[in-house]
Amino acid sequence: MEKIVHVTGVEFLGGHRLRLDFDDGCSGEIDFSDEEWEGVFAPLADPKYFGAVELDEELGTIVWPNGADIAPETLRRLVTG
Repeated sequence: MEKIVHVTGVEFLGGHRLRLDFDDGCSGEIDFSDEEWEGVFAPLADPKYFGAVELDEELGTIVWPNGADIAPETLRRLVTG
């Protein structure tokens, strides 16, 4: 079973890149440049909109203005490879 983690910090690095910090001490960058955004995620194709990402401390993950979010466990896997 995967350990539950929470995102504690997010920094928009430009384009479709983010730097994330997690409550277990892990941190790193993710580049979503090759992502094909569909559905609720479609607005994220625009780098300006992608840059509107925020930390939702209650959910423990990142969110965008339209309510789109990504599970913190998924984000941590992407950071650690």
